[in-house]
Amino acid sequence: MVVIDQVMQKAYHAFQLYKHYSPQKKADFLRSIAFEIDAIGDALLQQASNETNLPIERLKGERFRTTNQLHLFADMLLEGSWVEAVIDTAIPDRTPPKPDLRRMLFPIGPIIVFGASNFPFAYSTAGGDTASALSAGCPVVVKAHPAHAKTSAMVFSAIQKAVATNKMPNFVVQHVTDTSFEAGKNLVQHPLTAGVGFTGSLNGGKALMQYASEREKPIPVFAEMGSINPVVILPNAMHERAEAIAKEYAQSIVLGVGQFCTNPGLILGIANEYMPVFLQTLSEQISNAIPSPMLHKGIHDAYFNKMKNALAQKGVNLVQQSNQPLKEMDALPTIATVKANVFLDNPLLREEVFGPYSLIVQCADLHELLQVWKAVSGQLTTSIIGNKIDFEVLPELIDIAADIAGRLVFNGVPTGVEVCPAMVHSGPFPACTDSRFTAVGIHSVKRWVRPVAFQNAPEALLPSALKNENPLNIWRMVNAQFTQAAI
Repeated sequence: MVVIDQVMQKAYHAFQLYKHYSPQKKADFLRSIAFEIDAIGDALLQQASNETNLPIERLKGERFRTTNQLHLFADMLLEGSWVEAVIDTAIPDRTPPKPDLRRMLFPIGPIIVFGASNFPFAYSTAGGDTASALSAGCPVVVKAHPAHAKTSAMVFSAIQKAVATNKMPNFVVQHVTDTSFEAGKNLVQHPLTAGVGFTGSLNGGKALMQYASEREKPIPVFAEMGSINPVVILPNAMHERAEAIAKEYAQSIVLGVGQFCTNPGLILGIANEYMPVFLQTLSEQISNAIPSPMLHKGIHDAYFNKMKNALAQKGVNLVQQSNQPLKEMDALPTIATVKANVFLDNPLLREEVFGPYSLIVQCADLHELLQVWKAVSGQLTTSIIGNKIDFEVLPELIDIAADIAGRLVFNGVPTGVEVCPAMVHSGPFPACTDSRFTAVGIHSVKRWVRPVAFQNAPEALLPSALKNENPLNIWRMVNAQFTQAAI
C-alpha cells in the first residue's frame, strides 16, 4: 500500500502541472509517443507475438491503430472544440439581471488504466484509455497486463522517452507491474484516483465497480466487458443469399481466434427452408477453419470450459467443429444451434463464450425472432442482415437495436472497430458500465472530464477557451450560436 500511495502522490503532483499545459504541448507529446513506439520497430512486434501468440501481421495493424489514434487525439486538441466552450453573456438591465456565464470541460485527475489481454497495443499501455486521458489533461497510471508484461514495458519506455523529449512533468505516466488483485484494488481505492479505464471480463469489471463504490468518495469506472453481439438475419436476406452470409460470418467468427469483444457469438434466424442452406455452408467453413493458439492459458482454459458448459445445456445441439489438427493452446472453432424457446428459458446461453464460438438460434417466425432479440441484454454491437423489403416491413428494428447496443451494423460483420470520431464502442450494461460514453474515438476523452462554469469571472482569470478574444480560435457556442468570432 505504501508503494501505491507513492505512485498516486506522484501522479497527483503531475496533475497539478500537466492540466495547465497548452493544447499544442499535449498534442506534441502524443505525437512523440507515437513516434517512439514506431521507432522500436520489429522488436516490439516480435515481443508482442511471443507473449500473445498473435501473428505479426495482425500486430502491425494494431500498432498502426494505436499510433494513429494518438495522432487523432493530437488533431482533436489542436482543433479545440472538444472542450465544449459555452458562453452566455450578461444582460445587466434585465430583471433580475442575467450574469455572465461561461462553461467548459476540465480534467478530473489521475486515471488508472488496466491493460487488456487481447490487445497488447490498442487497449493497453499507450492505448485508447491512456491516449484519451492524457488528451483530457489527466496523468495515467497503467497497471500492466501480466499476459504481455514485456511488451507493456517496451511501450512504457517509449512513453518515457516522449516525456523527456517534450519536457512533460515527471510521472505524468507511470507503470505498475504488480500483478496482484490487491494492487489493483488499492489503485482504484486510493483517495487521489479520479477514474478507472478497464477492458476485460464481466467479473473483472464488476469487481472494479465494487471497489470504487466502497470508497468514501466514489469515482467513475469505465469498464468494457462481455458482449455476444447478436446478429439478426431477416427472411428475405436469408432467401437471397444464405450461402454468402454464412461464408462472411464464418470468417468473422474465427477472426483473431474469436478473441474480439465484437465477435458474433449469437446468430438469430427463422427456421424455414433456407436455414439448412445457411447451416450447411457455415458448417463447411467452420470444418475447414484452421485452429490457432489463444492469447494465454487462462483464456484458453476458460474458452473450453464455457464452450463445454454451453454445449451441455439441454436442447443445445453441436453443429460443427473444426476438423483440422489441434495443437496445444489452440482454440477449437465451434458452432451450435438451439430453438428459440429453449434459448429464452435458459439465461446461461446468453453468456459470452470468449473465442471462436457462435450459437445459432432457430426461431419459428418473425415474432419469435424479435422476442429473442429483445431478451438479449446490453451489447457492444448488434447486426441486422436484410434487404430493402425486410427493412420496409420492420420499422421497429431501429428501436429494438438501439435499446440493445451501442453500434448498429447493417449488412456487415461487427468485427473491426474503426477508430474515428463517429465510432461508438459502448453499450448498455453488462457490455459496459456506462453506455453514455464510448471507449474508442476522440469522444472517449469525455470520460475523464467534468463541466465547470464561471460566473462573472474577471477576464484575466478565464481559461483561454473562454476568453473574449478566443485566442485558441476554437468553435464555441456564444449566446446559443456556434461561432469562432471574438466577443
